Amino acid sequence: MNSKKTPRVVLIVGKSNSGKTTLMEKLIRELSARGFRVGSVKHTHHNLNFDKKGKDSWRHKNAGAVASLLVTDTKVALVKEDTRPDEEKFFHYLGDTDLILAEGFKTLSLPKIEVFRKNSPHEAPLCLEDPNLVAFVTDTDIRPEKKNCFGLEDIKSIADLLEHHFLASFSRKSPHQASELNG
Repeated sequence: MNSKKTPRVVLIVGKSNSGKTTLMEKLIRELSARGFRVGSVKHTHHNLNFDKKGKDSWRHKNAGAVASLLVTDTKVALVKEDTRPDEEKFFHYLGDTDLILAEGFKTLSLPKIEVFRKNSPHEAPLCLEDPNLVAFVTDTDIRPEKKNCFGLEDIKSIADLLEHHFLASFSRKSPHQASELNG
């Protein structure tokens, strides 16, 4: 990645059990195969607590450390209080990627792809009137006016849209370079 370029963020939104995680997984796989570095973010309303009382990272933080970094030969995990707005966190922690796909965060004013399924327990989509909606992924007959519409399995076409609109300024890595970059 050209370090002078800031990654773009696209939100994958939809109600619970709509298929957001499945869509993200498929898009990450497709875009990575095309040579792009994709970061992912998952929004949760649950209180995550990685610092279990008595564990080393908890003990370090309890002693006054402002952050604790867990390191293995191939991975890192950072435990740190961070009260900045969500979007600032995306760029701070994933700024070395080409594209950030974020699951959830439906209230942010960022480009959105909504997933809506007919067998969903929900009656209506969330974001049809949202000016930030760039694509609608569905197995229903709903077709928002002036929006890109895709079927649930149109992964290559959705990836084409992302590449054309959000990744045009990033150069693809060769498959060999991409595999080296991704691990």
